Amino acid sequence: MQDWSIKELSSLLREKKTSSVEITTDYLASIKKKNPEINAFITVDEDRSIAQAKLADERIQKGEGDVLTGVPIAQKDIFCAEDWLTTCGSKMLHNFVAPYDATVVKKFNEVGAINLGKTNMDEFAMGSSNETSYFGAVKNPWDLTRVPGGSSGGSAAAIAARMCPGATATDTGGSIRQPASLCGLTGLKPTYGLVSRYGMIAFASSLDQAGPMAKSSEDCAMMMNVMAGFDPKDSTSIDHQKEDYTKNIDRPIEGLKIGLPKEYFAEGLDGDVAKLIDAAIDQYKKLGATIVDVSLPNTNLSIPVYYVLAPAEASSNLSRYDGVRYGHRTSQYDDLMDMYSKTRQEGFGEEVKRRILIGTYVLSAGYYDAYYLKAQQIRHLISEDFKKAFQLCNVIMGPTAPSTASKQMKKLMIQSQCICKIFIPLRLILQDSQG
Repeated sequence: MQDWSIKELSSLLREKKTSSVEITTDYLASIKKKNPEINAFITVDEDRSIAQAKLADERIQKGEGDVLTGVPIAQKDIFCAEDWLTTCGSKMLHNFVAPYDATVVKKFNEVGAINLGKTNMDEFAMGSSNETSYFGAVKNPWDLTRVPGGSSGGSAAAIAARMCPGATATDTGGSIRQPASLCGLTGLKPTYGLVSRYGMIAFASSLDQAGPMAKSSEDCAMMMNVMAGFDPKDSTSIDHQKEDYTKNIDRPIEGLKIGLPKEYFAEGLDGDVAKLIDAAIDQYKKLGATIVDVSLPNTNLSIPVYYVLAPAEASSNLSRYDGVRYGHRTSQYDDLMDMYSKTRQEGFGEEVKRRILIGTYVLSAGYYDAYYLKAQQIRHLISEDFKKAFQLCNVIMGPTAPSTASKQMKKLMIQSQCICKIFIPLRLILQDSQG
């Protein structure tokens, strides 16, 4: 049962060949057995999940079920879920019980999907290895010595380990796509504004986006049919006409123009990854697609730009965690300012503190124009590169990550080194523009 796809589970439920209680119980047993070693889930509430499953079975028996009624999924612990512990992988929120549902959670509840629990993640979604969580690192189910990717590593590991058939995730700078790739899954970062961010704990608001993760593109499309839609509670939500994302899943790709950016296949690409990409290209050619060479000349600037803009927004978003209204508060302090300082010092992990410092620095007087505004200008140039490329092709193909899953701790060290060096390329760009 745990190997079945979301589509297969949905069909079996509609045909009344199994029940939601049976499926949910099976997955909960899998979580109980495997999670202590993999650490994909932070919170599981078996009684609540089974209660949801019983209600779903009643809906199905009455003929009132939706396509995903009775299908269990997991929720990344960045989404508020009413009366569920919602931690965002941080000590700062280790005791925070959400008083309301995020729109994404609400939509799945409305169609009768079952919440199996809240998945582990890099603290406040800051990381690409799922090693920065206050609740411990997540392991890759395919090789327990390696990382699952991040920040949605818990969602990816849970699906890959057959603890759930699908899960919600979020993507700011690759946090759906990269862990999905490293765990052998499908993940989609939807167009910004297509899925509501209401109730999704913010990291970098202009980049954050919720999306699905599952075993196949069809399963992701089924989840997108639930997740997508206009939400007046999200000021950036797109009032987009409702679509059926499963409609063109089996559509032939003959005549499709696939762009291959030369910058994506440069030095640093792992040989095994390159071989897999070449094999995929050959397969697409056999299916009738046309391969087109394109260029994205500002690709090398994307990482330094990201590590200026994302921390800048994070430093603003995370200023709300002060120990006054909710979340962690230090137990010993002399005055209000001392409480603020100690609360944030104790509540945030090292990676989050590092990014807050970077963000505060680039937004400070004297550096705002030099770094933040310059990064915004380069972001526009990168966007223009894609617009020009899409004049030549329908889609762009490339490796999700330049290498396979790294060993634990190694990824974290590389990530920290990368953050420490982000200003070098921007300084060079700034000098060039001024000289």
